[in-house]
Amino acid sequence: MLDYRPALRERSGVGEFVHGLAGALAASAAGDELAVLSTSWKDRPDPNLAAELPGVQIIDCRVPVRPLTWAWNRLEWPPVEWLTGAADIIHAQTPVLIPASKAAQVITIHDLGFLDRPERSDAEMRRDFPRLVAPHAARADHVVVSSRYAAGEVARQLNVAADRITVCAPGTPAWTLPIARERGGEPCGAALLFIGTLEPRKNIGGLLDAYARLRERRQDAPPLVLIGRITDSVQVVLRRTSLAPLAGHVKVTGYVTEDERRRAYRTARVLLLPSFEEGFGLPVLEAMACGVPVVVSNRGSLPEVAGNAARPIDPENPEAIAAEIARLLDAEAARQAIAEGLAQAGRYTWEAAARAAREAYARAVVARARRAS
Repeated sequence: MLDYRPALRERSGVGEFVHGLAGALAASAAGDELAVLSTSWKDRPDPNLAAELPGVQIIDCRVPVRPLTWAWNRLEWPPVEWLTGAADIIHAQTPVLIPASKAAQVITIHDLGFLDRPERSDAEMRRDFPRLVAPHAARADHVVVSSRYAAGEVARQLNVAADRITVCAPGTPAWTLPIARERGGEPCGAALLFIGTLEPRKNIGGLLDAYARLRERRQDAPPLVLIGRITDSVQVVLRRTSLAPLAGHVKVTGYVTEDERRRAYRTARVLLLPSFEEGFGLPVLEAMACGVPVVVSNRGSLPEVAGNAARPIDPENPEAIAAEIARLLDAEAARQAIAEGLAQAGRYTWEAAARAAREAYARAVVARARRAS
């Protein structure tokens, strides 16, 4: 059973990950019963979800999510089986265990940025994750991560044995293929694009600094479009977009629909993700698969995900970020980055993700049986 809550509305990278994983597991089902769990008083699963996930049981529990999360995180009660009935495995999409009476418990740790720089995390992460992640990782029957980088950090910072960690990287979405064909491997598009939650961890201030420097050297620089849910923590930073020299050149859209996000990739010249920390960086994979060059930081998993398709840049050096954007506005440099990106994106498949997840679940069941005995 997958905790589907991050995918209920305004999907971030974690929401896209769990939605894609559910689809991959459903497509590769070999007699297994798969369920996705929603716990919310007001948010319901998409009416089309049953058609998207054929054969998957959708458990929609209408309960207030905040009190339930508080009880799960602090009291470790009630067991999930009280809401869902019997289950063999419960896979949480956060570093915090979902209480269970008999089910094997799997957690997902995409990154540990909330330990290193808690001020760059949202309120829930700052409140619960730092004190719970180590004991919960120690007690989990298995730990899933989305990159080799994250696996190394979990082993190093939380002292989790390597055989208790499985790398389950997301796959390239099928919808990227027609966009890549449409773009034809050529540099095109009329905007510099950022996609992701607008929060301090994403280095929004540094990105705006870099874009201002780019415009100093190139008055013909494409406009910058920032797409994603806007957090309170970056409101002050975003006020700069209405002031010179950024006014009229930066568009902040907030969260957009899936169709609008895909259109953004169609019209993107370069994707920018100069984050301070990423457990994976799904927009980078999506952009590469669409044939869009990428600029990434040298932090977290981003160099791993981008491979030879990018020259990772220090996120605290706006001048270097600006220079790299300018390089990729050159047609020949962009063509090379596009070709490398398409090849790199082809290495990530949802079939491989499903195999990795099933391996993690098998290990979790064995670990749970040993613990019970």
